[in-house]
Amino acid sequence: MPRSKKGKRGSGKPGIKNGVKGDLGASDDELTSDVLSHYSSASETTSVMDEGTGGEQVDEQTAQEETEDKLKQCIDNLMDKSSKTRLAGLESLRQAFSSRLLYDFLTERRLTVSDCLERSLKKGSGEEQAAAATVFTLLCIQLGGGDEAEEGFKMLRPILTAILIDNSASIAARQSCARALGMCCYVSTAEEGEDLIKSLALLESVFMSSYPNREGTLPTPKPGSPGLHCAALQAWSLLVTLCPASRLTVLLDLHLPKLQACLQSSDVNYRIAVGETIALLVELGRDIEENFEVEDSDSLCECLKSLATDGNKHRAKNDRRKQRSIFREVLHYIENEDFSEERIRFGVESVYIDSWMRRRIYDAFKEILESGVRHHLQFNPLLRDIFGLGAPLILDAAVKANKISRFEKHLFNSAAFKARTKQRAKVRDKRADVM
Repeated sequence: MPRSKKGKRGSGKPGIKNGVKGDLGASDDELTSDVLSHYSSASETTSVMDEGTGGEQVDEQTAQEETEDKLKQCIDNLMDKSSKTRLAGLESLRQAFSSRLLYDFLTERRLTVSDCLERSLKKGSGEEQAAAATVFTLLCIQLGGGDEAEEGFKMLRPILTAILIDNSASIAARQSCARALGMCCYVSTAEEGEDLIKSLALLESVFMSSYPNREGTLPTPKPGSPGLHCAALQAWSLLVTLCPASRLTVLLDLHLPKLQACLQSSDVNYRIAVGETIALLVELGRDIEENFEVEDSDSLCECLKSLATDGNKHRAKNDRRKQRSIFREVLHYIENEDFSEERIRFGVESVYIDSWMRRRIYDAFKEILESGVRHHLQFNPLLRDIFGLGAPLILDAAVKANKISRFEKHLFNSAAFKARTKQRAKVRDKRADVM
């Protein structure tokens, strides 16, 4: 099993509570579909013990071997001359890495995969570079916080850095590299490490170009730059959660006043990222100093109130709704030091998101793992260590049998729906007696 990353602030905060409740002749599209379908339908018997016959075990082993063969084909496709074939291989690996735990399979092939990703990052198009950076991030999450992930990060960090600071590179590739630098550094380096300091400084150099000039005026954003600034800021804020108190004090003094000015950005997603980062920095400041106060807090609160009640018609309706929701939470925390707790359920367990720090960490993993984040919370030792969940649970057959099947749940929901429909029709009927 992968070695867990110790010392993460996501698991060390007091008061945290978690609850327990293809074939070689196949086309690229077919190969992608086959790999994903195998992983979505495969049994989770690595951590859940099921009763079954020997024949079922053989079938499962056969399915596992077929899936590994298809993954090997995807890895081979990364070395193909056709860019379309390489992109299809990267997409298949992205889906497989995000939806399943593949530590044993990847440990034997990590150098081969890393070499292929390095080639795509160096010589591929912008789309291929973006896909390769994403797959490399998933590879680091799969390998966990051990030496393997750290070795891979040291090998590819110079290339990711070169793409990120290259103004002529694709915006999508630069965004993906910013996320990769943040997440890979987070899972592979120790606190106060050299890689952490370098990555923080690099990401700062990207989003600080959005800071106001000496006259206090925000620069006019170039096409695509708000998205890049947003990715760099979110990756930076993830790494900030690893910083010691001495480093945090410097960062708070430097960035909080500038970030307040960026709340006036014309891009809604960047405004939201800035607001969440301000809340995170204030929370970290209060952790290290009980009487921590934000400079010019009255002005900050007025700005947050304005964004929390923004009704400008020139903004899209969904943007206004999302912005108001986020900034209401940020304002509530700044004024009352109160965080709206969220419960994430997976399997028979739960993890509680009860701070801005844990939200930033969870959102970072969710962004890269997408729908597979719950599977990794359930089985990946790295995520379970970060969120303080302990070792993966091993459930016996009796517990597994008590879980309602998907078909039974469908029948129950259908019956309940019919009952509600009849009841509502009766109430709405004008001929119904009115008491």
